[in-house]
Amino acid sequence: MSRTDLATDLAPRLPALRGRLTAGARLADITWFRVGGPADVLFQPADEADLAYFLQQAPRDIPVTTVGLGSNLLVRDGGIRGVVVRLGRGFADVQVESGYRLRAGTALPDVKLARAAADAGIAGLAFYRGIPGSLGGALRMNAGAHGRETTNVLVEARAVDRQGAIHVLTHADMGFTYRHCAVPTDWIFTQGLFQGTAGVTADILAEMDEVAAYREANQPIKERTGGSTFKNPPANSAWKLIDGAGCRGLKIGGAKVSEMHCNFLINEADATATEIERLGETVRARVKSASGIALDWEIIRLGEPMPGAATGPALAEG
Repeated sequence: MSRTDLATDLAPRLPALRGRLTAGARLADITWFRVGGPADVLFQPADEADLAYFLQQAPRDIPVTTVGLGSNLLVRDGGIRGVVVRLGRGFADVQVESGYRLRAGTALPDVKLARAAADAGIAGLAFYRGIPGSLGGALRMNAGAHGRETTNVLVEARAVDRQGAIHVLTHADMGFTYRHCAVPTDWIFTQGLFQGTAGVTADILAEMDEVAAYREANQPIKERTGGSTFKNPPANSAWKLIDGAGCRGLKIGGAKVSEMHCNFLINEADATATEIERLGETVRARVKSASGIALDWEIIRLGEPMPGAATGPALAEG
């Protein structure tokens, strides 16, 4: 079934749908790397009820993939089959609640949660100023920065499962570990409730400025990059291992290991997704050879390669 055929087939099955279905949507336009093939269909639900309706009614054999702001995402050149769900304006609200809490939709950028908390005099969430992306990704990845993680501040979350049922998840239900949560991967987070403490707005804004200044001085945030590429191994730093393996500045095609921070890959010169993934796998292979440590990807890689192209470790160059 072609991309146009899938969108045409879905529409009559979903007469009450209020969100938008787009056939062949360019995913390179929404990823920070600016690479990747199209989605068969991109679905942007109007709100949580609309998302639940779609998941209830859509045929079970159609793959469903969720993406956020695309900051920590590499979409392969062949694109993503099935339906790609991207939450938008209907999931980007934030409300201050009693007890120094904020309830926010998962399409809200992390930095906007930090700013809303500062405006409300709620401390403890300023670290989100240093995390690119949206809250949905923060929940899925237990995102963190500057010594704090999502697990330190999350009270509960809402999610919709593949059958369209809505779940309220406690902190314990999330099963947080380093850059991971235990919630089924096909559940889509829609909201989170975050706990802070009493603070002074001016002090919180000053802390956020320090976080922003650190990022600008130490990370290639003005480049086309996907953020931290690999997870830090226990008792070690990915960048130190990459540097020790001689990979700082390494290039493959239009992809490059950042010289400013070598746990960042950069689309320097119109790289393809394959070149970026090949560079990452080459770095992994060289680190393993030099140190015996296997780095795990932190960037999420989705979709299919172009016909005949490899993925994963088979891409590594000697």
